[in-house]
Amino acid sequence: MSDLNNLFEPIAAESVVDLVANQVESLIVQGILPEGARLPSERELSERFDVSRPKVRDALKRLEDLGLLHVRHGEGTFVAQLSGQAMTPALIDLYARHGVAFYDYLEYRKEQEALAARLAAERATSSDRAAIEEVVAELERAQEEGDLEASEEADVRFHSVIVNASHNAMLIHMMRSIYDLTRRGVFYNRRYLRTIDGSGERLLEQHLRIAAAVLAGSPEEAEAAARDHLDFVEMSFRIGEDRERREAFAKKRKQASGL
Repeated sequence: MSDLNNLFEPIAAESVVDLVANQVESLIVQGILPEGARLPSERELSERFDVSRPKVRDALKRLEDLGLLHVRHGEGTFVAQLSGQAMTPALIDLYARHGVAFYDYLEYRKEQEALAARLAAERATSSDRAAIEEVVAELERAQEEGDLEASEEADVRFHSVIVNASHNAMLIHMMRSIYDLTRRGVFYNRRYLRTIDGSGERLLEQHLRIAAAVLAGSPEEAEAAARDHLDFVEMSFRIGEDRERREAFAKKRKQASGL
């Protein structure tokens, strides 16, 4: 009979620290703990992990040494800035002034959000579906009340929850950075978009179509709906730019003619 005792090895005390550190790392990788998120206190973590506070302290110190966490004395422990800036402040200011990268931005978003919608339709959990339904209700309420500010915020949140439902950590981290720039109006003014030919209703319909496809588990339809949505945004802005250009020329002609 074989000696089964040889199959087992003692567990080192340091392994507890490894397990705690690995769990926190996993939450960061998956985008569940975003940059800047404040962790619970050592005491709370000790209770949740059911390990001693010294072990929790050692795990947090290890993660701090790795550059994953940042301790602010008197405030707590926070997830460090990990992804960095998508662009330098000077480049952000350049785009804000000239909008030279707007259509490149849309092209990038189209490909990433189409992939995210497809994956979300395949992978969304019950929690993801609940988050999607919640933000859809916010979009509908904002549109009904004519609340542009609430509509803008819900718009970004909608795309964020679809990306989160993709369960692709790289997509989640990269698009979080892109949506931060979108919130700041770096690439375009979304209020301008919503004034073009009643596009608010059209945008809502498109968001509802994406959500319905994801909730129904239809990857092809979800991907197509996401692409159609960004195509519409691009078309609307091209129309708007043409109108502004014609209006500017019309004013100059009027001035030149003295009429």
